[in-house]
Amino acid sequence: MITRTVSKNPRTTRGELVNDLQRAGTKVTTPTISNTLRRQVLKSCSARRVPLLKPVHVQARLKFAREHLYDPEQDWENVIWSDETKIKLFGKNSTRRVWRTKNAELHPKYTIPTVKHGGRNIMLWGCFSAKGPGRLIRVKERMNGAMYHEILSENLLPSARALKMKRGWVFQHDNDHKHIT
Repeated sequence: MITRTVSKNPRTTRGELVNDLQRAGTKVTTPTISNTLRRQVLKSCSARRVPLLKPVHVQARLKFAREHLYDPEQDWENVIWSDETKIKLFGKNSTRRVWRTKNAELHPKYTIPTVKHGGRNIMLWGCFSAKGPGRLIRVKERMNGAMYHEILSENLLPSARALKMKRGWVFQHDNDHKHIT
Protein backbone atom coordinates (compact mmCIF):
# COMPACT_ATOMS: atom_id res chain seq x y z
CA MET A 1 0.00 0.00 0.00
CA ILE A 2 2.87 2.38 0.83
CA THR A 3 4.56 1.93 -2.56
CA ARG A 4 1.26 2.10 -4.44
CA THR A 5 0.27 5.35 -2.70
CA VAL A 6 3.64 6.98 -3.36
CA SER A 7 3.70 5.91 -7.01
CA LYS A 8 0.25 7.52 -7.51
CA ASN A 9 1.21 10.70 -5.63
CA PRO A 10 4.99 11.19 -5.12
CA ARG A 11 4.32 14.24 -2.90
CA THR A 12 2.76 12.09 -0.18
CA THR A 13 4.52 12.69 3.14
CA ARG A 14 5.54 10.01 5.63
CA GLY A 15 3.05 11.49 8.11
CA GLU A 16 0.23 11.12 5.61
CA LEU A 17 1.22 7.52 4.98
CA VAL A 18 1.30 6.79 8.74
CA ASN A 19 -2.20 8.28 9.09
CA ASP A 20 -3.55 6.35 6.08
CA LEU A 21 -2.21 3.09 7.46
CA GLN A 22 -3.57 3.87 10.93
CA ARG A 23 -7.04 4.41 9.46
CA ALA A 24 -6.68 1.04 7.72
CA GLY A 25 -5.85 -0.55 11.09
CA THR A 26 -2.06 -0.91 10.77
CA LYS A 27 0.29 0.88 13.13
CA VAL A 28 3.68 1.85 11.67
CA THR A 29 6.31 4.47 12.40
CA THR A 30 7.81 7.01 10.00
CA PRO A 31 11.20 5.21 9.98
CA THR A 32 9.36 2.05 8.85
CA ILE A 33 7.83 4.03 5.99
CA SER A 34 11.26 5.38 4.98
CA ASN A 35 12.88 1.93 5.15
CA THR A 36 10.09 0.36 3.10
CA LEU A 37 10.38 2.99 0.38
CA ARG A 38 14.18 2.78 0.34
CA ARG A 39 13.90 -0.99 -0.21
CA GLN A 40 11.80 -0.12 -3.28
CA VAL A 41 14.71 2.13 -4.46
CA LEU A 42 12.75 5.30 -3.70
CA LYS A 43 14.20 8.17 -1.73
CA SER A 44 12.91 11.49 -0.50
CA CYS A 45 14.25 14.30 -2.69
CA SER A 46 13.51 17.96 -3.28
CA ALA A 47 11.12 18.42 -6.20
CA ARG A 48 12.85 20.22 -9.05
CA ARG A 49 11.49 23.60 -10.07
CA VAL A 50 10.94 23.75 -13.81
CA PRO A 51 9.32 26.36 -16.06
CA LEU A 52 5.60 25.92 -16.58
CA LEU A 53 5.48 24.89 -20.24
CA LYS A 54 2.41 24.50 -22.41
CA PRO A 55 2.35 21.62 -24.92
CA VAL A 56 3.05 24.09 -27.75
CA HIS A 57 6.28 25.17 -25.97
CA VAL A 58 7.38 21.56 -25.55
CA GLN A 59 6.77 20.88 -29.26
CA ALA A 60 8.68 24.01 -30.30
CA ARG A 61 11.66 23.00 -28.13
CA LEU A 62 11.66 19.47 -29.53
CA LYS A 63 11.48 20.82 -33.10
CA PHE A 64 14.46 23.13 -32.45
CA ALA A 65 16.47 20.29 -30.87
CA ARG A 66 15.76 17.94 -33.79
CA GLU A 67 16.68 20.60 -36.37
CA HIS A 68 20.04 21.28 -34.70
CA LEU A 69 20.88 17.81 -33.39
CA TYR A 70 23.73 17.24 -35.83
CA ASP A 71 25.06 20.80 -36.12
CA PRO A 72 28.86 20.88 -35.76
CA GLU A 73 30.23 22.22 -32.50
CA GLN A 74 31.82 25.19 -34.27
CA ASP A 75 28.37 26.46 -35.31
CA TRP A 76 27.42 26.94 -31.67
CA GLU A 77 30.45 29.17 -31.12
CA ASN A 78 28.75 31.67 -33.42
CA VAL A 79 25.57 32.02 -31.32
CA ILE A 80 24.89 34.46 -28.47
CA TRP A 81 22.02 33.51 -26.17
CA SER A 82 20.25 35.90 -23.84
CA ASP A 83 17.59 35.77 -21.18
CA GLU A 84 16.39 37.63 -18.16
CA THR A 85 15.54 36.31 -14.74
CA LYS A 86 13.91 37.52 -11.56
CA ILE A 87 15.57 36.75 -8.26
CA LYS A 88 13.27 36.75 -5.27
CA LEU A 89 14.64 38.85 -2.42
CA PHE A 90 12.02 38.14 0.22
CA GLY A 91 9.57 35.39 0.95
CA LYS A 92 9.78 31.66 1.07
CA ASN A 93 11.31 29.51 -1.57
CA SER A 94 9.60 26.52 -0.02
CA THR A 95 10.93 23.09 -0.80
CA ARG A 96 8.51 20.31 -1.55
CA ARG A 97 9.76 16.76 -1.16
CA VAL A 98 8.85 13.86 -3.44
CA TRP A 99 9.59 10.14 -3.46
CA ARG A 100 11.35 9.14 -6.67
CA THR A 101 13.90 6.80 -8.17
CA LYS A 102 17.36 7.80 -9.36
CA ASN A 103 17.51 9.80 -12.63
CA ALA A 104 13.78 10.67 -12.56
CA GLU A 105 14.13 14.22 -11.20
CA LEU A 106 12.89 15.97 -14.36
CA HIS A 107 9.85 13.78 -14.98
CA PRO A 108 6.78 16.08 -14.65
CA LYS A 109 5.39 13.89 -11.88
CA TYR A 110 8.36 14.83 -9.67
CA THR A 111 8.70 18.56 -10.45
CA ILE A 112 7.11 21.83 -9.34
CA PRO A 113 6.08 24.14 -12.20
CA THR A 114 7.12 27.75 -11.62
CA VAL A 115 5.98 31.05 -13.06
CA LYS A 116 7.81 34.37 -13.12
CA HIS A 117 5.81 36.65 -10.84
CA GLY A 118 5.19 37.56 -7.20
CA GLY A 119 7.20 38.93 -4.25
CA ARG A 120 9.96 41.54 -4.12
CA ASN A 121 12.70 40.77 -6.54
CA ILE A 122 15.37 42.10 -8.83
CA MET A 123 15.54 41.41 -12.54
CA LEU A 124 18.76 40.68 -14.40
CA TRP A 125 19.48 40.44 -18.12
CA GLY A 126 22.49 38.60 -19.43
CA CYS A 127 23.97 36.93 -22.46
CA PHE A 128 26.45 34.16 -23.10
CA SER A 129 27.93 32.02 -25.84
CA ALA A 130 30.06 28.89 -26.10
CA LYS A 131 33.01 31.27 -25.71
CA GLY A 132 31.87 32.48 -22.27
CA PRO A 133 29.58 34.92 -20.49
CA GLY A 134 28.71 38.35 -21.85
CA ARG A 135 27.41 41.30 -19.88
CA LEU A 136 25.06 40.90 -16.93
CA ILE A 137 23.00 43.97 -16.02
CA ARG A 138 20.29 44.82 -13.54
CA VAL A 139 16.95 45.88 -15.02
CA LYS A 140 15.65 48.59 -12.68
CA GLU A 141 12.13 49.02 -14.06
CA ARG A 142 9.41 46.81 -15.46
CA MET A 143 10.69 45.61 -18.81
CA ASN A 144 8.82 46.39 -22.02
CA GLY A 145 9.74 46.23 -25.70
CA ALA A 146 11.40 49.65 -25.77
CA MET A 147 13.51 48.90 -22.69
CA TYR A 148 14.49 45.50 -24.12
CA HIS A 149 15.70 47.16 -27.34
CA GLU A 150 17.66 49.70 -25.29
CA ILE A 151 19.31 46.93 -23.28
CA LEU A 152 20.27 45.13 -26.49
CA SER A 153 21.65 48.27 -28.12
CA GLU A 154 23.81 49.09 -25.09
CA ASN A 155 24.97 45.57 -24.14
CA LEU A 156 24.71 42.99 -26.92
CA LEU A 157 27.28 44.35 -29.36
CA PRO A 158 29.86 45.13 -26.63
CA SER A 159 29.37 41.56 -25.34
CA ALA A 160 29.88 40.14 -28.85
CA ARG A 161 33.09 42.16 -29.22
CA ALA A 162 34.37 41.10 -25.80
CA LEU A 163 33.66 37.45 -26.66
CA LYS A 164 35.48 37.89 -30.00
CA MET A 165 32.52 36.56 -31.97
CA LYS A 166 33.17 35.88 -35.66
CA ARG A 167 31.49 37.91 -38.36
CA GLY A 168 27.87 36.86 -38.94
CA TRP A 169 27.17 35.72 -35.38
CA VAL A 170 23.58 34.83 -34.48
CA PHE A 171 21.52 36.27 -31.63
CA GLN A 172 19.10 33.84 -29.96
CA HIS A 173 16.47 34.81 -27.38
CA ASP A 174 13.26 33.28 -26.07
CA ASN A 175 10.07 34.41 -27.79
CA ASP A 176 8.73 36.50 -24.94
CA HIS A 177 6.19 38.99 -26.27
CA LYS A 178 8.32 42.00 -25.27
CA HIS A 179 11.17 40.70 -27.45
CA ILE A 180 9.15 40.68 -30.64
CA THR A 181 7.11 43.89 -30.27
